[in-house]
Amino acid sequence: MEQTNREAYVAELKEKQKKLRSYLSGLKSAAVAFSAGIDSTFLMHSAREVLGDKAVAVTARSCIFPEDEQKEAEDFCKAYGIKHFIFDSGELSLEEFSKNPPNRCYICKSRMLKMIKYIADTNGISNVVEGSNIDDESDYRPGMAAINELGIKSPLRIAEMTKNDVRALSKIAGLAAWNKPSFACLASRFPYGERITKDKLFAVERAERLLRGLGFCGARVRIHGTAARIEISAAEFDKITETQTRLKVAEELHAYGFSYVSLDLDGYRQGSMNEVLNLETGSK
Repeated sequence: MEQTNREAYVAELKEKQKKLRSYLSGLKSAAVAFSAGIDSTFLMHSAREVLGDKAVAVTARSCIFPEDEQKEAEDFCKAYGIKHFIFDSGELSLEEFSKNPPNRCYICKSRMLKMIKYIADTNGISNVVEGSNIDDESDYRPGMAAINELGIKSPLRIAEMTKNDVRALSKIAGLAAWNKPSFACLASRFPYGERITKDKLFAVERAERLLRGLGFCGARVRIHGTAARIEISAAEFDKITETQTRLKVAEELHAYGFSYVSLDLDGYRQGSMNEVLNLETGSK
């Protein structure tokens, strides 16, 4: 039975990949909103295979994205010979973004995608595509409205690919990012209403880099004023409470400017900052 199920899944993957490639082929040319995350990496690779030099990458340089991600995007494009456009997105110059309202993602996404569309238009590229998959439709994502309003195409959603599908196909394609932890921009570490600043973003970036270096895969550091709330897998609780590790994490995060360092006993969960929205609407 297990073998039968696996064969059925492999056949389903092949059909979804065929649908994706057929769709990309019909675009003729595409500018891929490329962040170096697992989804955009797979989409960029697929577009490159189908469209060749007619597929280009466009990456936003911003303090809401770690420098490591920027370098990964540049290295990937160099390795595959992909033409790569990089622009400064400057979200923090927008007061409506820095104030961090619940539709912050819409404000940011709208600005970035408009810039990508401008780059595509001025370089004779007829389409802008981005890497949302169908799993992204289950969370609160106001940025999706910007995608729809601006006519940005989402090939992975059109091919009905889930995150697991993308990982499986990325592994088959030999992409190093196939098992990369999911990532959301650093602004998502702030509770709505708390002002986003460059210094706070940098503190979060450094804290998460430290945790990754200590082996905590997919760790999040949520910022609440001067307090840091660490989210890791419950399976890693014993590891972080080991005396040497606990003291190192606390010492480093205090040095980054956090007055208090706490561990979230609920563990890591995607979109935890959106839980307050559910509470306020009474839907939780």
